[in-house]
Amino acid sequence: MIKISKKASWIGLVLCLSWLGIVSGQNIARHFTRVDAAEKAAVTSTSQQDRYQNLELFQKVLHFVETNYVDEVKNKDLVQGAIKGMLETLDPHSNFLPPDVFKDMKIDTSGKFGGLGIEISMKDGVLTIMAPIEDTPAWKAGLKPNDRIVKINNESTKGMTLVEAVSKMRGKKGTDVTLAIYRDGFEQIKDVNITRDIIKIQSVKFEELEPKYGYVRLTSFNESASADIKKALEKLEKKEKLRGLVFDMRTNPGGLLDQAVEVSSLFIDEGVVVSTIGRNRDQKEVKYAKKGMARKDFPIAVLVNSSSASAAEIVAGALKDHHRAIILGQPTFGKGSVQTVIELGQDMGLKLTIARYYTPSGISIQEKGVQPDIILDDFDPKLLADAKRKSDYLRERDLKGHMVNTDDPGAKEFKKEELENLAKKKKDKNDKSTDKSKDEDDMSPIKFVAKEDYQVKEALNYLKSFEVFKKISAKESGVGETVSSLNPSGKLTAPDKVPDKVNDKVNE
Repeated sequence: MIKISKKASWIGLVLCLSWLGIVSGQNIARHFTRVDAAEKAAVTSTSQQDRYQNLELFQKVLHFVETNYVDEVKNKDLVQGAIKGMLETLDPHSNFLPPDVFKDMKIDTSGKFGGLGIEISMKDGVLTIMAPIEDTPAWKAGLKPNDRIVKINNESTKGMTLVEAVSKMRGKKGTDVTLAIYRDGFEQIKDVNITRDIIKIQSVKFEELEPKYGYVRLTSFNESASADIKKALEKLEKKEKLRGLVFDMRTNPGGLLDQAVEVSSLFIDEGVVVSTIGRNRDQKEVKYAKKGMARKDFPIAVLVNSSSASAAEIVAGALKDHHRAIILGQPTFGKGSVQTVIELGQDMGLKLTIARYYTPSGISIQEKGVQPDIILDDFDPKLLADAKRKSDYLRERDLKGHMVNTDDPGAKEFKKEELENLAKKKKDKNDKSTDKSKDEDDMSPIKFVAKEDYQVKEALNYLKSFEVFKKISAKESGVGETVSSLNPSGKLTAPDKVPDKVNDKVNE
């Protein structure tokens, strides 16, 4: 009995100490909870106090300006100006939309407006052209990427916001607008008069570069971009299946986010295309590739440059991270942010940046853009042709009495290339004048010919070299040609950093 009592006493002591520990722990937890709550309340109180002080300061300045400024100023204009200035401290894509600008933006989303056909941005505080859209008034007037717009109808653009500039350049079809343009190499600023027109964009152009090798150019992500690319591929394959595709998104300013997903889904059929993360990093919104649309039976070479922006960067980043294409050219523009438009009543609005874009591997597009796998400089094809070494080399076929290749049925016939070379030699011999071509008009539109473009030709060479290395690899491994994309594994797996929340409300 004594032993049992002692044992019970020990058990009771242990339970008592445990109870005291629990009570103490709870008291300590309550203490720290009270401390945390007090600290949070203090922070909140300080924040509110700062806000009241700042609002009081704003009210003082507003009253002082209203009562003492040399001219009478409306209260509405002062308040709207203050809101505009506040948003200008954020980023170039966040803007206050006064009634006239907000009205234009609504017209813009309906697709019925007269304009010039250019995508603009702020670069070093100067209104700068990102890209003129082909076959539009701006393109025909000879405007080019990186042209600086210093005046619109004799009004300086210094301090002007993007939305204000767009509003001033937009107008009814047939009306004129004068832009003062400065370009590197200009001796002085040039005035360019442009007649507004309804912007009708042919977003997709295509052609055959060589048998079995196609070229598709996407100039913007409008509502029919994905469908038009699909039609282009079908037309390119009327005769025979493609063995490679050059997909050109240079000077593509972007467009609709859902079309970026649709276009990506033409070439990848699973995994993340793009994700967006806002202020709360735990809330991720994700766009996945749509299954059943992808063409994976040929390699792709994607061309981008510094004017490839927004939706174009999303597609390039997705194809790169999924190892579906090789990216060639220059780093892209770097617009990796999402904007939303909020109505403020009385026909006013607020355009605010709410999130950042991330590629499937979790890399932010913002500022850095998409980095090409291979950097390609852009050269003027005419200057490149003039710089090419032209020499006549002595070959076996040039020796008198050389043996004719009897295995070649056309060996004794004149070839077209031989006749063209003879004609060229004769022309060069008779032309004793110095070869000085006239300087082209600085404001002439850029005439694009895919087969003559240096970067397109280089992209085609990379596609053809892939075919060669694929054959070498197949021969060494002793297997047939099984890999049909630029992904060595042939699989399109989702990356490790896949956000876990899907939400279809994200748009640009």
